[in-house]
Amino acid sequence: MTEKNYDVQSININATPEKVFKFLAEPTNLPKWAMGFSEVDETSALMETPNGKMKIGLVNIINKEAGTIDSIMTMPDGSIGKAFSRVTENNDGKSAVYSFVLMAPPVPLEKIEGTLEMQKQQLAQELVHLKSILEK
Repeated sequence: MTEKNYDVQSININATPEKVFKFLAEPTNLPKWAMGFSEVDETSALMETPNGKMKIGLVNIINKEAGTIDSIMTMPDGSIGKAFSRVTENNDGKSAVYSFVLMAPPVPLEKIEGTLEMQKQQLAQELVHLKSILEK
């Protein structure tokens, strides 16, 4: 059986879906809640990795009507990383559910499980931090 090469996490945020989406759709807000990013502009990001800083290409595909923010990251070696997220109105109409699909990073197959596991734990912390920012 093949190991899962993705992780899906979500969190309820007690803020309007519009507020949550607006914050997340602004690329320069990424360093405020995502630990791995220290600088972000419209086309690139500076990532903090265990091996040091790394400049990557970053394209965000944003669809306000669907509530989606998908990120395509081009690593210095040309490999591609992807992440997919969505802001959904909760049934109460006053809060939002933010879901995030974390794809395994573009690393050799034998490293995916350990690397993905580390990223899953980091994402869980980041979502809690995001919630605290948006519920202020």
